[in-house]
Amino acid sequence: MTTTLRPTGPIQQGADGAKTRAYDVCDNGRPVGSVEIGTDAAFGAGAGVLRSLRIDEPDRRRGRGTIAALAAEEVLRGWGCAQVRLEAPADDEAARGLAAALGYTERSRNMFKELGPEAPALPDGAVARPMSTEEFDTWLSTSVEGYAQSWIDRGVPAEQAMRKSRSDHERNLPDGRDTQGMLLHVLVDRDAVVGHVWVSVREEIEGVGAGFVFDVEVAEGHRGRGHGRTLMLQAERLVLAAGPRRIGLHVFASNTPALRLYESLGYRTARYNLAKHL
Repeated sequence: MTTTLRPTGPIQQGADGAKTRAYDVCDNGRPVGSVEIGTDAAFGAGAGVLRSLRIDEPDRRRGRGTIAALAAEEVLRGWGCAQVRLEAPADDEAARGLAAALGYTERSRNMFKELGPEAPALPDGAVARPMSTEEFDTWLSTSVEGYAQSWIDRGVPAEQAMRKSRSDHERNLPDGRDTQGMLLHVLVDRDAVVGHVWVSVREEIEGVGAGFVFDVEVAEGHRGRGHGRTLMLQAERLVLAAGPRRIGLHVFASNTPALRLYESLGYRTARYNLAKHL
């Protein structure tokens, strides 16, 4: 058995500089599946993406998927990529198993929650309000570097991490705190600002209108008092007020306290984001 990749067309170059290419997975020249790879527009040319991998049902369980994935990684190395990532749906155990066998580890996950008809109440004494202009400016001055650092801490090169952080902030907040569909609130407890939450109400999950929590943080010195849960309840209130009945978020796998909080609030994993160094 000889498993190889055969290009189905030329390399496609996007306006953002990212490139993709699709291949047939062939066994002795006979197509038995397909694979698509690319570079990651968010992180830059040094980051690769295994966008899809499919082996036809009659040809599965013979190691062809493993060989095809390794061959795809070799192409990405030739493109100058030092790392590669892939996304695995939570209900696709086969994809996750193959990724684990290839040395991929979980970097983060996407979670979501179906919301009930009634907005949750905030605890007594807790008040949430929109960020002021001054509060937004202060938050933004540290948010870009802070978000980049969260990727650096998980093995992403500093240049790629900063590229992603800057592009994400610029894309999602083109008009600052007045960007339509973006809501930034602070939590006040006993006259002190104890945290903030950034929620989008213009997202979709599985084709259905949804909210998305881009950022939530409790101020240092106020942690361990339940304010994180209160901020998440405020996120639900904001989403419900805007109309959607579903809310999602992205969380790093190593952030165990956050994972436990989200699970206790009824969030469930929709997708695992896996990565490896090449």
